[in-house]
Amino acid sequence: MTDPLIPATLAFRPNGSPYSPEYGDIYHSIVGSLAQSHYVFLQGNGLPGRWQGRQAFTVLETGFGMGINFLTTWAAWRADPARSERLHFVSIEKHPFSADDLRRAYAVTVDDASVLALADTLAAAWPALEPGTHQFDFDDASVTLTLIFGDAVDILPTLRLRADAFYLDGFAPAKNPELWTPAIFNSLAAQAVDDATFSTYTSAGDVKRALLQAGFEYRKVAGFGWKRAMLVGHFAPR
Repeated sequence: MTDPLIPATLAFRPNGSPYSPEYGDIYHSIVGSLAQSHYVFLQGNGLPGRWQGRQAFTVLETGFGMGINFLTTWAAWRADPARSERLHFVSIEKHPFSADDLRRAYAVTVDDASVLALADTLAAAWPALEPGTHQFDFDDASVTLTLIFGDAVDILPTLRLRADAFYLDGFAPAKNPELWTPAIFNSLAAQAVDDATFSTYTSAGDVKRALLQAGFEYRKVAGFGWKRAMLVGHFAPR
């Protein structure tokens, strides 16, 4: 029997950044959620350039959170005249927000009108908080969001994808170590196409070692905001 979901609790630190009381970590930098997503995940994966001219492009994300990465990716895809014909965004979330909490979060953290319009569309389509797979088609089915409510530890080994880009976005390894284990990275490697890329805001030593063991190569680059460094790289199995 599947365990019932425990929804996320929407809370804010005094500086205005949304954070998780359960994990004791923030969802995004106070410098800005959209700017962080663009820098860390789109730029870190060479987007929009890598999807241009493609028939389809698939992103696999390890933690949906507030959905900011999906929204910024969707907005960037929409704005790109050379975009792929289809965008498939697959994301896992163990503790999803309610639709009402998402709307509250977007009202105070999304400062771009075009992204906010997409956020309203997402919130309107938001499913009941039940474990399992929830799939949504947007933009005349050119954009598909496959949202899986459950534990990534259990879900990732069951997926059968050909992922072009990985958004490694859980809470910090020190706060949520289960999402940064060698087993997780091995499961990601099993979904990777030959030229798949990844990016993540962390540069922890254990993460570097797990990436290498799973067949990924990484390089350390300047982090976003006050973060000194982050990792980007690609799948390069020996």
